[in-house]
Amino acid sequence: MTNIVDWIELVLRWLATLAGAGTLTYAILSMLKAQRRPTGVLTGAANKVLRSSNLIIATLLFVALGYVLWRPLPIQLPLQLRVACLAVGGPVYFTSLFLYIWGLRTLGANFNAASGFGVRLHQAHQLITQGPYAMIRHPMYLAVILAFWGGLLLYRSWTMLVFAVIMLGLLYRGAKEDEALMQAFGDEWQNYKARVPGWIIRIGKPR
Repeated sequence: MTNIVDWIELVLRWLATLAGAGTLTYAILSMLKAQRRPTGVLTGAANKVLRSSNLIIATLLFVALGYVLWRPLPIQLPLQLRVACLAVGGPVYFTSLFLYIWGLRTLGANFNAASGFGVRLHQAHQLITQGPYAMIRHPMYLAVILAFWGGLLLYRSWTMLVFAVIMLGLLYRGAKEDEALMQAFGDEWQNYKARVPGWIIRIGKPR
């Protein structure tokens, strides 16, 4: 039984690594493409922080930190708990990647990099309210948070633990993005915000 779990864990980790690398590459290419579009609303220090060079450096530092921290956590789980981690972590991780890509493709030309230090919207930015954005306002940020917590269950490494905690900062970034969208779209944004929750899908009929 242990050998079977070892094999399943190995396969899931390899598939997760390939899927994660592919998603990250897609996101980076989309981000660099977005840099060429005319700028509209700017908040905070977005004009300085969200330059292409800064974004590339931040991404490289992100990858380097993940590589340096890639060590297993000093824990030994019993077989039943390992199976539970795989049964929960795998679906959470892969579903989160799907949600991220779905959100990115739904945004299309409206996708742009953001930061807790500032938000930049395109000149022709549109308020997207379909796809995953019809259920929650920040599906891509939620996807990133859940992907790292799912990855923590799959890999049980220091990288996943540290990044899972760091990515909770996206809750703050989401709030800054809300402010920028309010500035750009006013009443349209207020109506959307009243209908659609930020992070947790609302059960029941929309208002």
